[in-house]
Amino acid sequence: MTEARLHDNRWLRLACLAVGLCALVLGLAGILLPVLPTTPFILLAAACFARSSLRFHGWLLEHRIAGPLIREWHEHRAMPLKAKRFAYVLMAISFGSSILIMESAWHRGLLALVGLTLLFFLWRVPVREIRAERESSPLSDPETGKIRP
Repeated sequence: MTEARLHDNRWLRLACLAVGLCALVLGLAGILLPVLPTTPFILLAAACFARSSLRFHGWLLEHRIAGPLIREWHEHRAMPLKAKRFAYVLMAISFGSSILIMESAWHRGLLALVGLTLLFFLWRVPVREIRAERESSPLSDPETGKIRP
């Protein structure tokens, strides 16, 4: 994966940092709120932090849950099968419960359309297993599977 490279312009760094923090907050809110997606906001935050803050970028990449998924997306534009299945289940629960709560047929139809669009996007994302490749890499620690410095 390419290293984070801070932008030369201080004002653009501050703008990227602000957008990254907003995206991170929206991504965290998406964990609890139905229909608000988490993953695109976390990926946006990682991209913004790569240009604005080495500290936040490093923190996000070292996060035990988000880090491997962000690195996998950045390097291969793929996700692990387990994460994809988990996303399918969460989408079904989120959109299913939201559709059941809505009284208006128009709102139900709109939610179904948004859900099907997201489902199609997720279905198109390639699947790639992270663990097997990292554990077999000569640069990785055989006990933890993490890349050695």
